[in-house]
Amino acid sequence: MRTREEALSFGLSLPYTYLDAPFHDDNWQLVRVSGCKKAFLWTYERDGYINLNVKVAKEWRDFWRDTYSSVIPGWHQNKENWNTIILDGTIPRVDIERMILESYDLVSDSPRKRIYEAVKSIPKGCVATYSQVARMAGNDKMARAVGNALHNNPEPGIIPCHRVVDAKGRLAGAFAFGGADSQEKLLRDEGVIVVNGQVDLKKYQLKQ
Repeated sequence: MRTREEALSFGLSLPYTYLDAPFHDDNWQLVRVSGCKKAFLWTYERDGYINLNVKVAKEWRDFWRDTYSSVIPGWHQNKENWNTIILDGTIPRVDIERMILESYDLVSDSPRKRIYEAVKSIPKGCVATYSQVARMAGNDKMARAVGNALHNNPEPGIIPCHRVVDAKGRLAGAFAFGGADSQEKLLRDEGVIVVNGQVDLKKYQLKQ
């Protein structure tokens, strides 16, 4: 990702977002979340490069700065809570998009954010189904969205996606959780018995 257009297009692809130019200056274009009207993506040109300002959780702030020299403390914003991404071609698109998504989740009450919070509430030794997580996140019709969110888990060590199974207690396919058998191993380490790729929901499902 090298251009403002690419960054804005990705930001505007997220639900309930809109473009804003509050300073009457075309160099500053923001993407905000409808309703709360908070900006999660600031775009501007500086020193010959397009820069993006994104909000960042404190536990990830220094990780991104240490990983990429083109991620610096937020320019003209609170450096405790914002990072600046310099689009000089050195940062993979997937990580730029991940940082934008993290910023979006921090300023909005997004379904993804609620899904991740619901999954984090599943204790060790228990599992929950996709539809159960959807209900916990406030919308029992978004079970498919739960699967998509878990597949793109931004914090595998913090969001315990391995504790989510299908309606029959079956584990996810080999593509998830780090490869074949990874979900089963993580569950077994927490005391959950897995037999033929399936968990006994009567015994292990989270009671609500």
